[in-house]
Amino acid sequence: MRSMPTVENASPADDSNPAEATGIASQDWATASASPQYRAAVVDLLGALAYGELAAFERLAEDAKLAPTLDDKAELAAMASAEFHHFERLRERLTKIEAEPTAAMEPFAQGVDAFHRQTAPSDWLEGLVKAYVGDSIASDFYREVASHLDTDTRALVLGVLDDTGHGNFAVEKVRAAIEADPRCGGRLALWARRLMGEALSQAQRVVAERDALSTMLVGGVDGMAAGFDLAAVGEMFTRITKAHTKRMAALGLAA
Repeated sequence: MRSMPTVENASPADDSNPAEATGIASQDWATASASPQYRAAVVDLLGALAYGELAAFERLAEDAKLAPTLDDKAELAAMASAEFHHFERLRERLTKIEAEPTAAMEPFAQGVDAFHRQTAPSDWLEGLVKAYVGDSIASDFYREVASHLDTDTRALVLGVLDDTGHGNFAVEKVRAAIEADPRCGGRLALWARRLMGEALSQAQRVVAERDALSTMLVGGVDGMAAGFDLAAVGEMFTRITKAHTKRMAALGLAA
Protein backbone atom coordinates (compact mmCIF):
# COMPACT_ATOMS: atom_id res chain seq x y z
CA MET A 1 0.00 0.00 0.00
CA ARG A 2 1.31 3.40 -0.84
CA SER A 3 0.52 7.05 -1.48
CA MET A 4 0.61 8.21 -5.08
CA PRO A 5 2.74 11.10 -6.37
CA THR A 6 0.11 12.34 -8.79
CA VAL A 7 -2.02 13.63 -5.92
CA GLU A 8 0.38 14.03 -3.03
CA ASN A 9 -1.80 16.65 -1.43
CA ALA A 10 -4.80 14.31 -1.46
CA SER A 11 -3.59 12.35 1.56
CA PRO A 12 -5.61 13.59 4.54
CA ALA A 13 -2.96 12.97 7.18
CA ASP A 14 0.59 12.82 5.93
CA ASP A 15 2.63 14.87 8.39
CA SER A 16 5.38 12.73 9.85
CA ASN A 17 6.00 15.39 12.52
CA PRO A 18 2.63 16.53 13.82
CA ALA A 19 2.60 20.13 15.05
CA GLU A 20 2.79 20.46 18.82
CA ALA A 21 2.69 16.70 19.35
CA THR A 22 1.80 15.78 22.90
CA GLY A 23 1.48 12.62 24.95
CA ILE A 24 2.38 9.40 23.20
CA ALA A 25 2.75 11.17 19.84
CA SER A 26 5.76 13.00 21.32
CA GLN A 27 7.32 9.89 22.89
CA ASP A 28 9.60 7.22 21.49
CA TRP A 29 8.64 3.54 21.51
CA ALA A 30 10.65 2.73 24.63
CA THR A 31 8.62 5.24 26.62
CA ALA A 32 5.21 4.79 25.01
CA SER A 33 5.25 0.98 25.15
CA ALA A 34 5.16 1.10 28.94
CA SER A 35 1.39 1.29 28.46
CA PRO A 36 0.09 -2.27 27.85
CA GLN A 37 -2.98 -0.89 26.06
CA TYR A 38 -0.87 1.18 23.71
CA ARG A 39 1.45 -1.72 22.99
CA ALA A 40 -1.57 -3.90 22.13
CA ALA A 41 -2.87 -1.21 19.77
CA VAL A 42 0.47 -0.97 17.96
CA VAL A 43 0.70 -4.75 17.57
CA ASP A 44 -2.82 -4.67 16.08
CA LEU A 45 -1.87 -1.86 13.73
CA LEU A 46 1.35 -3.45 12.51
CA GLY A 47 -0.35 -6.82 12.15
CA ALA A 48 -3.14 -5.34 10.03
CA LEU A 49 -0.71 -3.37 7.90
CA ALA A 50 1.65 -6.32 7.47
CA TYR A 51 -1.08 -8.65 6.27
CA GLY A 52 -2.40 -5.94 3.97
CA GLU A 53 1.04 -5.65 2.37
CA LEU A 54 1.38 -9.42 2.00
CA ALA A 55 -2.06 -9.67 0.40
CA ALA A 56 -1.26 -6.75 -1.91
CA PHE A 57 1.88 -8.54 -3.04
CA GLU A 58 -0.11 -11.67 -3.88
CA ARG A 59 -2.82 -9.69 -5.66
CA LEU A 60 -0.45 -7.60 -7.79
CA ALA A 61 1.51 -10.68 -8.79
CA GLU A 62 -1.76 -12.28 -9.90
CA ASP A 63 -2.94 -9.11 -11.70
CA ALA A 64 0.32 -9.05 -13.67
CA LYS A 65 -1.09 -11.98 -15.66
CA LEU A 66 -3.66 -9.58 -17.12
CA ALA A 67 -1.00 -7.18 -18.43
CA PRO A 68 -1.22 -6.64 -22.21
CA THR A 69 2.55 -6.20 -22.73
CA LEU A 70 5.78 -7.43 -21.18
CA ASP A 71 6.62 -3.90 -20.06
CA ASP A 72 3.30 -3.65 -18.25
CA LYS A 73 3.82 -7.05 -16.66
CA ALA A 74 7.25 -5.97 -15.42
CA GLU A 75 5.83 -2.75 -13.97
CA LEU A 76 3.22 -4.61 -11.94
CA ALA A 77 5.84 -7.13 -10.83
CA ALA A 78 7.95 -4.24 -9.54
CA MET A 79 4.94 -2.92 -7.61
CA ALA A 80 4.42 -6.38 -6.10
CA SER A 81 8.08 -6.55 -5.10
CA ALA A 82 7.81 -3.19 -3.31
CA GLU A 83 4.79 -4.43 -1.37
CA PHE A 84 6.68 -7.52 -0.23
CA HIS A 85 9.59 -5.38 0.93
CA HIS A 86 7.16 -3.35 3.03
CA PHE A 87 5.80 -6.58 4.51
CA GLU A 88 9.31 -7.66 5.46
CA ARG A 89 9.96 -4.38 7.28
CA LEU A 90 6.75 -4.72 9.28
CA ARG A 91 7.42 -8.37 10.11
CA GLU A 92 10.90 -7.46 11.33
CA ARG A 93 9.48 -4.69 13.50
CA LEU A 94 6.91 -7.00 15.08
CA THR A 95 9.67 -9.45 15.92
CA LYS A 96 11.82 -6.66 17.36
CA ILE A 97 9.06 -5.57 19.75
CA GLU A 98 8.61 -9.21 20.80
CA ALA A 99 5.30 -9.80 19.03
CA GLU A 100 4.80 -12.97 16.99
CA PRO A 101 4.13 -11.75 13.40
CA THR A 102 1.74 -14.53 12.36
CA ALA A 103 -0.34 -14.12 15.51
CA ALA A 104 -0.45 -10.35 14.97
CA MET A 105 -1.65 -10.73 11.37
CA GLU A 106 -4.13 -13.55 11.92
CA PRO A 107 -7.10 -11.44 13.17
CA PHE A 108 -7.05 -9.44 9.94
CA ALA A 109 -6.50 -12.17 7.35
CA GLN A 110 -10.14 -13.12 6.85
CA GLY A 111 -11.34 -9.56 6.32
CA VAL A 112 -8.53 -8.59 3.95
CA ASP A 113 -8.93 -11.78 1.93
CA ALA A 114 -12.68 -11.20 1.69
CA PHE A 115 -12.08 -7.67 0.40
CA HIS A 116 -9.81 -8.94 -2.36
CA ARG A 117 -12.26 -11.70 -3.32
CA GLN A 118 -15.09 -9.19 -3.55
CA THR A 119 -13.02 -6.75 -5.61
CA ALA A 120 -11.19 -9.09 -7.98
CA PRO A 121 -10.61 -7.14 -11.23
CA SER A 122 -12.04 -8.56 -14.44
CA ASP A 123 -9.43 -6.96 -16.69
CA TRP A 124 -6.16 -5.03 -16.80
CA LEU A 125 -7.69 -1.57 -16.39
CA GLU A 126 -9.77 -2.57 -13.39
CA GLY A 127 -6.60 -3.97 -11.82
CA LEU A 128 -4.81 -0.65 -12.32
CA VAL A 129 -7.69 1.34 -10.85
CA LYS A 130 -7.75 -0.96 -7.84
CA ALA A 131 -3.98 -0.63 -7.34
CA TYR A 132 -4.26 3.16 -7.51
CA VAL A 133 -7.57 3.93 -5.81
CA GLY A 134 -8.04 0.98 -3.46
CA ASP A 135 -4.52 0.97 -2.05
CA SER A 136 -4.55 4.75 -1.63
CA ILE A 137 -7.72 4.58 0.47
CA ALA A 138 -6.02 2.05 2.74
CA SER A 139 -2.92 4.26 2.92
CA ASP A 140 -5.04 7.25 3.95
CA PHE A 141 -6.60 5.19 6.74
CA TYR A 142 -3.22 4.16 8.12
CA ARG A 143 -1.87 7.71 7.83
CA GLU A 144 -4.73 8.88 10.01
CA VAL A 145 -3.74 6.31 12.62
CA ALA A 146 -0.06 7.24 12.30
CA SER A 147 -0.70 10.76 13.58
CA HIS A 148 -1.40 9.25 17.02
CA LEU A 149 1.66 6.99 17.18
CA ASP A 150 4.95 7.24 19.03
CA THR A 151 7.77 8.71 16.97
CA ASP A 152 9.48 5.40 16.15
CA THR A 153 6.34 3.57 15.06
CA ARG A 154 5.07 6.60 13.16
CA ALA A 155 8.30 6.79 11.16
CA LEU A 156 8.02 3.10 10.25
CA VAL A 157 4.37 3.31 9.21
CA LEU A 158 4.85 6.44 7.11
CA GLY A 159 7.95 4.90 5.54
CA VAL A 160 5.99 1.80 4.55
CA LEU A 161 3.27 4.00 3.07
CA ASP A 162 5.75 6.04 1.03
CA ASP A 163 5.16 6.08 -2.70
CA THR A 164 6.79 3.20 -4.57
CA GLY A 165 7.07 5.32 -7.72
CA HIS A 166 4.32 3.63 -9.71
CA GLY A 167 1.37 5.99 -9.27
CA ASN A 168 1.95 7.85 -12.51
CA PHE A 169 2.08 4.55 -14.38
CA ALA A 170 -1.49 3.68 -13.37
CA VAL A 171 -2.78 7.18 -14.07
CA GLU A 172 -1.17 7.38 -17.51
CA LYS A 173 -2.45 3.95 -18.57
CA VAL A 174 -6.01 4.59 -17.41
CA ARG A 175 -6.21 8.08 -18.92
CA ALA A 176 -4.82 6.79 -22.23
CA ALA A 177 -7.42 4.01 -22.29
CA ILE A 178 -10.25 6.48 -21.65
CA GLU A 179 -8.95 8.77 -24.39
CA ALA A 180 -8.84 5.85 -26.82
CA ASP A 181 -12.31 4.61 -25.81
CA PRO A 182 -14.34 7.13 -23.76
CA ARG A 183 -16.99 4.49 -23.12
CA CYS A 184 -14.72 2.66 -20.67
CA GLY A 185 -14.64 5.75 -18.44
CA GLY A 186 -18.14 5.13 -17.12
CA ARG A 187 -17.41 1.50 -16.36
CA LEU A 188 -14.19 2.33 -14.54
CA ALA A 189 -15.87 5.13 -12.57
CA LEU A 190 -18.48 2.67 -11.31
CA TRP A 191 -15.72 0.22 -10.44
CA ALA A 192 -13.81 2.87 -8.49
CA ARG A 193 -16.95 3.79 -6.54
CA ARG A 194 -17.44 0.15 -5.63
CA LEU A 195 -13.82 -0.05 -4.47
CA MET A 196 -14.36 3.03 -2.33
CA GLY A 197 -17.40 1.51 -0.63
CA GLU A 198 -15.74 -1.85 -0.02
CA ALA A 199 -12.51 -0.29 1.27
CA LEU A 200 -14.31 2.02 3.70
CA SER A 201 -16.44 -0.86 4.97
CA GLN A 202 -13.30 -2.89 5.58
CA ALA A 203 -11.62 -0.02 7.45
CA GLN A 204 -14.73 0.54 9.56
CA ARG A 205 -14.82 -3.13 10.53
CA VAL A 206 -11.20 -2.93 11.68
CA VAL A 207 -12.01 0.11 13.81
CA ALA A 208 -15.15 -1.43 15.32
CA GLU A 209 -13.69 -4.85 16.09
CA ARG A 210 -10.33 -3.89 17.64
CA ASP A 211 -10.94 -1.84 20.77
CA ALA A 212 -7.33 -0.81 21.44
CA LEU A 213 -6.83 0.27 17.83
CA SER A 214 -10.07 2.26 17.69
CA THR A 215 -9.19 4.12 20.89
CA MET A 216 -5.79 5.03 19.50
CA LEU A 217 -7.35 6.11 16.21
CA VAL A 218 -9.42 8.85 17.82
CA GLY A 219 -6.54 10.13 19.92
CA GLY A 220 -7.26 8.26 23.12
CA VAL A 221 -3.83 6.70 23.52
CA ASP A 222 -2.75 9.00 26.37
CA GLY A 223 -4.04 6.77 29.12
CA MET A 224 -6.47 5.12 26.66
CA ALA A 225 -9.37 6.96 28.28
CA ALA A 226 -11.01 8.76 25.36
CA GLY A 227 -13.09 5.79 24.25
CA PHE A 228 -14.62 5.13 20.83
CA ASP A 229 -15.72 8.51 19.46
CA LEU A 230 -17.99 7.84 16.49
CA ALA A 231 -18.06 11.52 15.53
CA ALA A 232 -14.26 11.64 15.28
CA VAL A 233 -14.19 8.48 13.20
CA GLY A 234 -16.86 9.94 10.93
CA GLU A 235 -14.73 13.04 10.36
CA MET A 236 -11.77 10.84 9.48
CA PHE A 237 -13.75 8.97 6.83
CA THR A 238 -14.96 12.28 5.41
CA ARG A 239 -11.34 13.34 4.89
CA ILE A 240 -10.56 10.02 3.23
CA THR A 241 -13.55 10.45 0.90
CA LYS A 242 -12.34 13.90 -0.16
CA ALA A 243 -8.90 12.50 -0.96
CA HIS A 244 -10.54 9.77 -3.04
CA THR A 245 -12.38 12.41 -5.09
CA LYS A 246 -9.05 14.05 -5.97
CA ARG A 247 -7.60 10.73 -7.10
CA MET A 248 -10.62 10.04 -9.27
CA ALA A 249 -10.03 13.38 -10.98
CA ALA A 250 -6.38 12.44 -11.58
CA LEU A 251 -7.59 9.31 -13.37
CA GLY A 252 -10.06 11.31 -15.45
CA LEU A 253 -13.04 9.64 -13.76
CA ALA A 254 -16.12 11.14 -12.17
CA ALA A 255 -16.38 10.52 -8.44
